[in-house]
Amino acid sequence: MRVLILGLCAVAATALAQDVFTDITAPAGIQWKHSSGESKDCYLIEAMGGGVAFLDFDNDGLLDIFLVTGGTTPHASSKQVPHNALYRNLGNGKFEDVTVKAGLDRIPFYGMGVAVGDYDNDGYPDLYITGYPTSALFHNNRDGTFTNVTDLAGVSNPDKFAASAAWFDYDRDGRLDLFVTNYARFSYDGPQHCSYNGQPTYCAQTAYQGDVPRLYHNDGGGKFTDVTTRANLSNLKGRALGVVAIDVDGDGWPDLFVARDASPNLLLINAHDGTFQDNGLAAEIALNTDGIARAGMGADAGDVTGNGWPAFVITNFHDERHALFVYPGRFPFDEQTVSSGLARLTRSFVGWGTHFLDFDNDGDLDLMIVTGHLNNIIEQTRHDVSYREPPLLLKNDGQGHFQNMEKLAGPIFQQKFRARGLAVGDIDNDGRIDAIFTRLNDSPVLLKNTWTQGGAWVGFQLQGTRSNRDAIGAKVLVALGERKLVRWITGGSSYLSSHDKRLIFGLGQHPPSTVDAEIHWPSGRIQTVRDLPVNRYHKVTEPQ
Repeated sequence: MRVLILGLCAVAATALAQDVFTDITAPAGIQWKHSSGESKDCYLIEAMGGGVAFLDFDNDGLLDIFLVTGGTTPHASSKQVPHNALYRNLGNGKFEDVTVKAGLDRIPFYGMGVAVGDYDNDGYPDLYITGYPTSALFHNNRDGTFTNVTDLAGVSNPDKFAASAAWFDYDRDGRLDLFVTNYARFSYDGPQHCSYNGQPTYCAQTAYQGDVPRLYHNDGGGKFTDVTTRANLSNLKGRALGVVAIDVDGDGWPDLFVARDASPNLLLINAHDGTFQDNGLAAEIALNTDGIARAGMGADAGDVTGNGWPAFVITNFHDERHALFVYPGRFPFDEQTVSSGLARLTRSFVGWGTHFLDFDNDGDLDLMIVTGHLNNIIEQTRHDVSYREPPLLLKNDGQGHFQNMEKLAGPIFQQKFRARGLAVGDIDNDGRIDAIFTRLNDSPVLLKNTWTQGGAWVGFQLQGTRSNRDAIGAKVLVALGERKLVRWITGGSSYLSSHDKRLIFGLGQHPPSTVDAEIHWPSGRIQTVRDLPVNRYHKVTEPQ
């Protein structure tokens, strides 16, 4: 412990003149604001959006930004006409609003989240927007515009309150399939009415009956088939919110982790025959140690201890503590919520979007969490919990122990927000991970990584041939002396949001001039690439 404290003090001493992240929202030209349709009815959906995505929609090598609005409710107090936003990265620190030209400004439903994936393998990212009472698929026309192809594709997810979604190739046929988390049985015609001291407020989630997820199989030709029942998923009723697709057990087939709200979390292991088996209870990640389901919202996966296996982080409600489950290579998982420091650092916060990221490129996956309470009356009942809450940047010591970087992370991390979605990506291709998060009824916050004390890095942009073109499901290992760094291209993750699909490996302060990497493609092929120069991205195409 003494070494860790000294190390952190050394970091603090060298970084007094800089912040890890700088808020560049205004100078970047981002003026859009989210619209929740907030009303006196206190529909639960008003308190839960919206999503954000990093994507390079025009293939110019720069990450653009897509933001999902909420919408209107029957008695919304705001008269603002809600609309989504697509901002094109101009490459000079500025972004241009191209939403109307792209045809993405309006959707005929209440928007929640977004999942980005090239479902037709044409080299351009497409968008799936979730919401209530339907969702929508927008095909990228490769000319800066998108077309709503929902009905043709068969993925409208009708009569559902959909939250997060994940693109992944569950049957390894080279085409991206689609998993959608459906939250609860919901209707504007039958709202739940709750109040505190005569003041209307949002009801607890348990007032709403949970729903079942949907799995759509990509048949090719732009068409999908609902295979929820065939995949053994139709009996999994519960309030699902976050999802991440990753090969948990290392058998080469993608699995699913689903974070659920006051319903047991799911660990859906791929049976290689088109079906999934829920192993959440056997893996001991479905419930807390008292056998109670926590209020899971966001989720992500990554190797935080250096053991070569994925760990899951799940954001929960205040008092429940955001959870960390480390996979030791066999069931059950090892819950390290307390030993990692997450219990202490997150107990008073309601967490939403979350993502592992190596902000200082030292090779260890750190953690970002955005927070914000659901009910504005909470401060009348609790003095230790606030309605608006700060985002968290938590530094990993390499063993899965986290420390709050509040004093160094930047002024934004000392302010309080009603944050929801979080996405990460490298917006200026400098090898340092940037981030963006959304706020209810407000502008997003775009954070540029300005930490100059970070280490060297090497980046990968993978392109599948036999595998899906996005290479979602790939695992990459980079040798760094006796140490092996492992990263996955996951589907989904965080909450309602989608991320840069490139992988960045931090190499620390004294890296070699070149590195070797081993790529496990989703098709099952293993490829070794050697002598890759550091401090640059490498595009690697799967061998035919």
